Amino acid sequence: MFYGEYEHSLDRKGRIIFPARFREVSRENYIERFYVTRGLDRCLFVFTEEEWKLQEQKFKSLSFTKSEARKFNRLYFSGACEIALDKQGRVLIPKYLKEYAEIEKQVVIVGVANRIEIWSRKHWQEFYEKTQGSFEDIAEKLIE
Repeated sequence: MFYGEYEHSLDRKGRIIFPARFREVSRENYIERFYVTRGLDRCLFVFTEEEWKLQEQKFKSLSFTKSEARKFNRLYFSGACEIALDKQGRVLIPKYLKEYAEIEKQVVIVGVANRIEIWSRKHWQEFYEKTQGSFEDIAEKLIE
């Protein structure tokens, strides 16, 4: 559903504009709300409401008697909030999430099929430079 890599800047009020293609996909699929939370690798995960409910079911099924499950769920769900695009396709990300992802001005918005990731440009560049050379090795290990 969401694909591609887009560079944007926060506006003077700290809002992020979603890429035009993502706004188009949202309109076509009647998506009005998203959920944003702490992601992995210092980025933010953004899910549609439908996908969020699937993720929620999956993580709620983790045993609360396991320490790691409790820690993960606390961090994941405590950081979550509902967001909606304004008429210009902008969204205001809470300060605590921008601090977590170390987002200052420049962001990279990445479509990863069922979710959107929002990265600080610096962290995205570091991730990309570190992993691009091993793309084939990763594919060989994961895909049969």
